[in-house]
Amino acid sequence: MIASLRGRPVARTLDGAVLDVGGVGYALRLTLRALRKIEGDAEVTLDTYLHVREDTLQLYGFAEAAEREIFEHLLSVSGVGPKVALAILSGSTPRDLRRAIALEDITRFVAIPGVGKKTAERVVLELKEKLGVLEEVGPGAVPELMARDALVELGYSLTEAERALATTDPELSPEERVRQALKAA
Repeated sequence: MIASLRGRPVARTLDGAVLDVGGVGYALRLTLRALRKIEGDAEVTLDTYLHVREDTLQLYGFAEAAEREIFEHLLSVSGVGPKVALAILSGSTPRDLRRAIALEDITRFVAIPGVGKKTAERVVLELKEKLGVLEEVGPGAVPELMARDALVELGYSLTEAERALATTDPELSPEERVRQALKAA
């Protein structure tokens, strides 16, 4: 297995880049965080995962080991292949994904292109025990999700709803936070 590569980015592709490592160019599909990490000509180190199928070998690159770990866990979920796993990782940080799984936040996954409700439910169900419960998930997390989900139901995208709630007072009830977010819009 190729666990990491250190080299210089020499080309960008639609979904990744080519990394020159000692004169050999490795084509990698990358998460958004990894793409940001390779901007410029500086030498970078990326954690990698080699996906082997009977007809192809494909390298995936990650900004950090935590991204690769979650990618591997996502691949163990029925119906989730490397393309969907990469899309899931590109939409959130590993910490946010762990939190979403611990809180059984299916809405976060359904908002990702290529992930339907059944796949989102399988991801949460199958990974909740594997990834464990986060200590950061406190009593304020469920009301936060309630307020966010209410804004999503009203037509906000997941990102827009989270941005709108960031400007509200977290001590308020979910209903009041939604009212504040709507007034600010």
